Amino acid sequence: MSPPVARPGWSRWLVPPAALSVHLAIGQAYAWSVFKPPLESALHLNGTESALPFQFAIVMLGLSAAFGGTLVERRGPRWAMTVALVCFSSGFLISALGAWTGQFWLIVLGYGVVGGIGLGVGYISPVSTLIKWFPDRPGMATGIAIMGFGGGALIASPWSAQMLESFGADRTGIALAFVVHGLSYAVFMSLGVLLVRVPRTETPVAGAPSTVSGAQVSARSAVRTPQFWCLWLVLCTNVTAGIGILEKAAPMITDFFAGSTTPVSASAAAGFVALLSAANMAGRIGWSSTSDLIGRKNVYRVYLGVGALMYLLIALFGDGSKPLFVLCALVILSFYGGGFATVPAYLKDLFGTYQVGAIHGRLLTAWSTAGVLGPLIVNWIADRQEAAGRHGSSLYGLSFAIMIGLLVVGFAANEFIRPVHPRHNVPAPRKDADVARQQPESA
Repeated sequence: MSPPVARPGWSRWLVPPAALSVHLAIGQAYAWSVFKPPLESALHLNGTESALPFQFAIVMLGLSAAFGGTLVERRGPRWAMTVALVCFSSGFLISALGAWTGQFWLIVLGYGVVGGIGLGVGYISPVSTLIKWFPDRPGMATGIAIMGFGGGALIASPWSAQMLESFGADRTGIALAFVVHGLSYAVFMSLGVLLVRVPRTETPVAGAPSTVSGAQVSARSAVRTPQFWCLWLVLCTNVTAGIGILEKAAPMITDFFAGSTTPVSASAAAGFVALLSAANMAGRIGWSSTSDLIGRKNVYRVYLGVGALMYLLIALFGDGSKPLFVLCALVILSFYGGGFATVPAYLKDLFGTYQVGAIHGRLLTAWSTAGVLGPLIVNWIADRQEAAGRHGSSLYGLSFAIMIGLLVVGFAANEFIRPVHPRHNVPAPRKDADVARQQPESA
């Protein structure tokens, strides 16, 4: 299935809404923490176990993006969006069966494995197309679309909480909530499938710089460069630091202020998750657009350096001030979202547009790794601390120290990134032939 080529006069500003319809849906993944407490109660799970569906989803996101990146480049964004729709919606329906029957492994399979494939294919589906439509502002273009993934929980978090309140937080109520999610997202994502178009030429906007100038590196060559692996480490550490808060956001803020005179209610915790989603979303468009002005390396210096400072402030003073805790968490999540939205443009700067979608897919294995590391560090340490009789903010001190160390490592890796040596470029005759051969596939 190939998307139709845009007719003459087609506005490139219709493409970001198509991408947003998919990314807003799959961004529900960031609202998983709303389901953690009811699942733990209904199925008798601990925090580490209830994180498994989310962890598997992120692992499968990275793996499906890595292995499917070249296929997405070849078959186009419409095919990818259709695959994402089917997998993501089916994942919810399988999870509903698991919740209803009390079989947690079905929730892991549905939400984590099947739904995770939908996450990965859906996430990379518009990236290459957007960069070709907006060669003059790649950071802003990818930021507009990818902000939807960060903003998905802004809708899903209060929506899920309301459904659990209406249907009940038992197995039947959780199953009904999953069914509603699956069917609703199938309808919403179909809008993107119908709307998406590919540009008629490599330079869709008069006066915009050509997308085939400068470095042009194939995906196979890119993974053999030190720049790719330095950027992999940068993304992995930044994501680990952000996802560690995001996956456990609702119970974390409850734990931090459980002993205060004004403890955090379940509805307020869900509101905190929604705020984090808003910061995640705003960071994706705000910081990625900023990177077009100050450069990718400089903006990652902000993400990693200031991010480490925010974690330090939470660790030292977070349990004494709700505004400080919330503010620092919001800044960290804005960097987390900004890192995702900026990385496609960073890849374009380093490797060109030749196979940027496939390279991006391979880089997202860093997200898979972080999706395991972040929740594992926070949940495993919190469970052990709780078993030792500790409570409140003391559950998270060690994990926050680890996050600071990881961000410092990522900061150093970013400093080692240099322009890619021209020997890695695709030879011009072969590149021209490949482009000519791939052109009919977009028709």
